[in-house]
This record gives sequence, structure tokens and C-alpha cells, in this order.
Amino acid sequence: MLDYRLILVIHTKRLYAAMKFYDFLKTRHLVEACTCDDAKMGELLEKPLTLYVGFDPTASCLQAGNYVAIQTLAQFQRAGHRVIALVGGATGMIGDPSGRSTERNFLSVEQLQKNLEGIKENLSRFLDFNHPSNPALLVNNYDWYKDYAILPFLREVGTLFRMKPMLAKDSVQKRLNAETNSMTFTEFCYQILQGYDFYYLYKHYGCTLQVGGADQWGNITAGTDLIRRLEPEAEVNGLTIPLVCDANGQKFGKSAGNAIFLNADKTSVYAFYQFFLRTLDADVIRYLRIFTFLDDAQIAALAVSLREHPEKREPQRVLAEELTRAVHGEGGLKIAQKASEVLFGGSLDGLTAKDLENIAADVPSVQLPRTQVIGQPLVEVAVASGFLKSKGEARRLIQGGGLSLNNEKVIDPLAVIPVEAPVEGKILLLRQGKKNYFLIRLLDA
Repeated sequence: MLDYRLILVIHTKRLYAAMKFYDFLKTRHLVEACTCDDAKMGELLEKPLTLYVGFDPTASCLQAGNYVAIQTLAQFQRAGHRVIALVGGATGMIGDPSGRSTERNFLSVEQLQKNLEGIKENLSRFLDFNHPSNPALLVNNYDWYKDYAILPFLREVGTLFRMKPMLAKDSVQKRLNAETNSMTFTEFCYQILQGYDFYYLYKHYGCTLQVGGADQWGNITAGTDLIRRLEPEAEVNGLTIPLVCDANGQKFGKSAGNAIFLNADKTSVYAFYQFFLRTLDADVIRYLRIFTFLDDAQIAALAVSLREHPEKREPQRVLAEELTRAVHGEGGLKIAQKASEVLFGGSLDGLTAKDLENIAADVPSVQLPRTQVIGQPLVEVAVASGFLKSKGEARRLIQGGGLSLNNEKVIDPLAVIPVEAPVEGKILLLRQGKKNYFLIRLLDA
């Protein structure tokens, strides 16, 4: 089976050949600011260089907001640059105050390790760590901090930082001026650690560019300033990526206050697919440029479709398909598509119990003994399961054509659940109206 990443490499080489890489990044909305002028950055990116992006292990997997940085790293690797993904085993113990109004909760060493392993797995889906000539690198900053004693660090590194520019950084000022939750000294030192990370990677890997979100500007410039102080002839730079928000100003990757994660056990494949399928018309073309490898002609065609036939939502469908395939693979995309079909009233024919579990991962559910379900009146099971409040409600729904069993409308208020109804004898799907679903898992005595 042909690796999806190989297809992307072949495809994206054509994209980069059409224009300078830096100009390409700008057309894809992947540039907010850089520490040199555009002409210089454009020149630097025409030759292979080494760059890095940092990911702190604040959770056991990355979320959709992180995908912007991941996609940027992937674009750089596919353009021939050497990319380093840094996981912050050390900085994760402190927590980045950037963009925060409160101090992060400290994580245990055990939880941090678990999170690190999860992030490594996430990154391996998008970056090629086994490329024969240009493999991506994965490093952990705990490796160079674990044996660095505090007094030598303060003498050798701390003395190179000046309080005035450190205090002037936006991330610091916002917290210092807050009436509550003012910045702690531990948080204040975060920029020193991130600055030293850049210096370490410069010395040991020849890394000359740090890339991060727009909220990382202060931390990034802390690194460029440190390197130039220690190595006056060094040519190092920082580049920031816009923080992606929707047309309503909501930070990308958040839904009702909950992150959209890249792991199916935290955000189901169906929920992930639907998140992008619900993208607003005002955002979808920009998201296609940021998050996919589609070329300009393909995106332009989708923009025409959006303008002439908005009701078809073709750009949203393509966006959802491209991202679900990239994050969850072809198999995950098929699950999401089948889930969309099933959860909009489609047939359950051909589905296994596991398929239905995956499809309905976000659906409320209950476990009941088989004897309380098979051969029992549907109205009683619907109440006993907690799906409906009363038998009267269940009867009224059936009489009104509003209650379905396994997506088949029930027309008889006296109907009982037949032995062949559960999928593989294990699971039933109830539906009230068009979208209110409920799973019943059968337990053997």
C-alpha cells in the first residue's frame, strides 16, 4: 500500500516549484512575522536549513490548534528543509505562560512521560522520521537540562538575560498588570529556558530558525538574542505563524470550550470530521490553504463552488475529508463517512458491533442485561435504559413516527425487541427524531 505521506511529497514538490518557498508559505497564511525582512527570509529559505518547533506535553495528545504548527513543519520538510520537533520534557514541568491568564497546573513526572509518548506518536503521523536522506528529528529538552545544575546555569546562561527586555514582553506584561493571578517567578523564567533551547539546537544541530505561534514571539526572540550574544556572527531567525481564529474570533481547535484532539479516544473520528464539516463559509477557503496540501487551482475551484453553490458545501466536505484522512488515515475517513451516513438515518447493514461502537463513540449509552432487552416491549426498554422518561412518551413517539430501532422506524406501540435486532447480538441503536441517538449494550448473565 502506497504511503499517504509519499503521495503528499510528490504532490507538494510541484507546489513549491511554482514560487519561492517563503512566498508559498505566505499564500498559505502560515506567516505572521519574522525577525528579518521578507526579502532576507525569502533568500534564506531558498537553501536547505535546519529549523525547529517546540511542543510542550500539556496533554497526552495534540489538538487541532497544534496542527497549524505540525502542518508548517511538514511543509518545510517537504520543501527539503531539515526539521526538528522538540518535545518539552523540561519546559513542560514549568508551563508556558504565553497566552495564559492563570498559571498552568503542574503535572507529575509520570503524567509528563505519558504525554510525551503520546505526542511522539502524534508527530510520527505527519513528519517522516525515516526519510532516507532528510529525516525529521525528535528531541526532548529534558536531555540537556537534567544534569545542568542550577548555579552553573544561572552563571552561564542567566547572566546573559536582561530584566528590562524580559519584563517588556507582552506575555509578561499582561500577567504582571493583572489584578489576580499575577505571574510567578517560575513562569517568568520560561523564556530563559526556551531561549536556551534554541541556543542548544543551534550549537548541536546547526538549527538557525525557530518557528512558533504568534504568541511565542517573546520566547523566540529571547532565543535569537541569546545566540547573537554568545555567537555574534551567527545568522539565526524566528518566524511566527498566525493564531488561527474563525470569523467569530473563536480560537481554532476549540468547540464549546473543549479541544478537538488528534486521538480518536479523546475526540471520535466522527466528531473530528464533523468539526471541519461545520466550518463557516467565511473560514473554509482560508482553512483549506492552511491545513491541506491542495494546490492553488484546486482551492480556487472550491472557492468558485462555494460562491456559486454554497448549499452543496463542497469546500467543507473536501476540508473534512483531507484532514480526517491526514490525521486518522483512510480507514478513519471511511468510519467518519459511514458514521455520518448512519447518524443521519442511513442503514446499519454490513456494520459490525465494533463499527457501530466507533461510529457512535459520542452517543450516550447504557449497559443492560440481555434478559431485560430481548423479547421485551420497546417502550419498556426505552424507559428502563433512561433514553425516554415514560412509557407514555415512548408510545406517543411511535404513534407520531418519531422512534426508530437500528434506524428502522417503529410503527407498532406494542412492538417487542426481536432476538435478531442487536448488531452481532451485542448492541442496539435507538433514535428519537432525526438526531437524538442512544446505544444499548447487552450484557450476558
